[in-house]
Amino acid sequence: MKQYRLTFLIAAAAFLALGCPLWAHHGNAAYDDRNPITIKGTVTEFAWTNPHAQIYLDVKDGKGNVVHWSVETYSPGKLVRAGWTKDIVKVGDQVSINLIPAKNGSPVGFLHKLVLPNGKELGLQEQDY
Repeated sequence: MKQYRLTFLIAAAAFLALGCPLWAHHGNAAYDDRNPITIKGTVTEFAWTNPHAQIYLDVKDGKGNVVHWSVETYSPGKLVRAGWTKDIVKVGDQVSINLIPAKNGSPVGFLHKLVLPNGKELGLQEQDY
């Protein structure tokens, strides 16, 4: 009986240790998904990194001041399945981005759709091949 209990405790500890990273992933609770906005600006960096690719851009506000925005997307793997490539967004590109903004008003958001200078639209939905 003691051997069974020890095996059970080891198995439970292993399950919890391996399962914790799955529970640690955050959702989009920091974003205001009820009030999407569209921003237009100049790309300053496109970070093709895990766990989320990021687009950084300079956007002029209503007073003409430049505001530095950070826009989060999905992982590069998901973006590839949605038709993106690591070099599709370039520094200096004038883009339009539809996003859900941060609830706290900071210049941060989660991307819904990106419109490139040539008019091509990129979203987050996987493509049918």
